[in-house]
Amino acid sequence: MKKILDLITDEVTEAFTACGYDAKYGRVTLSNRPDLCEFQCNGALAAAKEYKKAPFLIADEVAAKLAGRPMFSAAESVKPGFLNLKLKEEYLASYLSDMQADEGRYGCEKPGQPKTIIVDYGGANVAKPLHVGHLRSAIIGESIKRMGRFVGHRMIGDVHLGDWGLQMGLIIVELKERKPGLVYFDESYTGEYPAEAPFTISELEEIYPTASKKSKEDEAYREAAMQATGELQQGRRGYRALLSHILNVSVTDLKKNYESLNVSFDLWKGESDAQPYIPDMVQRMKDEGFAYMSDGALVVDVSEETDAKEVPPCIILKSDGASLYSTTDLATIVWRMQDYNPDGMIYLADKRQELHFIQVFRCARKTGLVKPETELTHIGFGTMNGKDGKPFKTRDGGVMRLEYLVNEINEEMLKKINENQKSKENLSISPKEAEETARMVALAAIKYGDLSNQAGKDYIFDIDRFTSFEGNTGPYILYTIVRIKSILNKYYGAGKNTEGAAIEGAHSGSEKNLMLELSKFNEVVANAFDELAPHKLCAYIYELANAFNSFYHETKIMSEENERIQKSYIRLLELTKSILETCIDMLGFSAPERM
Repeated sequence: MKKILDLITDEVTEAFTACGYDAKYGRVTLSNRPDLCEFQCNGALAAAKEYKKAPFLIADEVAAKLAGRPMFSAAESVKPGFLNLKLKEEYLASYLSDMQADEGRYGCEKPGQPKTIIVDYGGANVAKPLHVGHLRSAIIGESIKRMGRFVGHRMIGDVHLGDWGLQMGLIIVELKERKPGLVYFDESYTGEYPAEAPFTISELEEIYPTASKKSKEDEAYREAAMQATGELQQGRRGYRALLSHILNVSVTDLKKNYESLNVSFDLWKGESDAQPYIPDMVQRMKDEGFAYMSDGALVVDVSEETDAKEVPPCIILKSDGASLYSTTDLATIVWRMQDYNPDGMIYLADKRQELHFIQVFRCARKTGLVKPETELTHIGFGTMNGKDGKPFKTRDGGVMRLEYLVNEINEEMLKKINENQKSKENLSISPKEAEETARMVALAAIKYGDLSNQAGKDYIFDIDRFTSFEGNTGPYILYTIVRIKSILNKYYGAGKNTEGAAIEGAHSGSEKNLMLELSKFNEVVANAFDELAPHKLCAYIYELANAFNSFYHETKIMSEENERIQKSYIRLLELTKSILETCIDMLGFSAPERM
């Protein structure tokens, strides 16, 4: 169904054209003075110059045409030439009823031509635990994937594992030092390799930092690791078998950690999956004259005349023939185009990697790896900082493991929920339910705390604020949903029903305000996905939660004596709950039954 702003614009545009003015002046926007009106049109101010007429006279004419139309309760001309508009309560109620009838979509139209879009997020390195630096890409990427699916596109999430660089050689060399008798190091071995890995995830997570530290202190050790990396990349059987073990053990652990964030991927591909595509890609770039040698490295020039700053060439191969991130990213584009032919690819990565993606995207376009119309987008996110304004660290100054952060917030939420239960003598939940509720609310605190900030900006990760049940927080949004659920349970638990009932025109200012917020849903969702901006969805549900709570505090819902009005209230609450739950699902979390 059409967005309410479009419907209002259609009506006002018709009035403009009926008065002899161009249709372009009929655009309507939300009012920037909600104390005066709900919607406004400033077209008369712009039309005045073209038609050499005072703007208030144009606005007067259009307002006269709108008078008496069933959409508006007020359409007023205000000097110097504004049109102030208010919707009729009955019209708004009818619009919401149509939204409610469109169960699951609530007025959101699916695109005529759905797109296939790959979202590249996660970016974890194998053999290393997830840390807080992985949080933003996972949370933002998951939300964008979910928003796109709700809108109606085919969204494919890819974890894009880091599994091909020097870290692999470091692990191999350290493992060889510890267990030199393993069959993987015997180059003459031609049999089958063991199905079980020669290490656990705990051992693997200890091996890499140990090896990394040694490589910085021992040049010979580093040389051996670089040689092992080269042999792995050239296909040495034993090392490829070890890589397979490393991937299997790591991915099992990574899946568990991502699941704790309610994050999932359709593809568990890594840099190693791009390797088979590199030789042909490089040869093609050479044959077609795009790639040339510069200081021993193979590069493609990606500078453009309009560049305000220098954009260096994109390095395809280093002087020793080794590939880089740019090489594997370009080869990954090759296989994605071959296997999925996507309309777009979205990359979640720190904003400090902006130059890298400019080079890779330009190189992909220049060399024809993508079609001209294929959209390539980098969402560069800011840093998650501690209260001191510096990147978030553990108390001893190290990088915090993600699972420790999640556990810390789970414990904080469980403490608050247990304290909350003590203050409510008539509400007692079991320890198991309390733990599950704490987990759900903690996830909302983490995700909403991140997503409510514009992706490109740094933000302060404040556990005390994020876990608060008041203010612009995840727990506040969940508390609002739980409050609605409680009212609905009481209503239906009393044996009542809403059979044959529909949402009526508002009976108060707070009710109409809630209805107006609900009517914005399809506009907000479309806009949030178009701009790849989950923070806009967060801003909307915060305003919607505030509107509901104002209505709730001013309205005696359960004690309303008029049965027809009470049924209308309940239908309105059901729509509010559905919209809020749909939104938080797009943000990647859900609400418990009780809190």
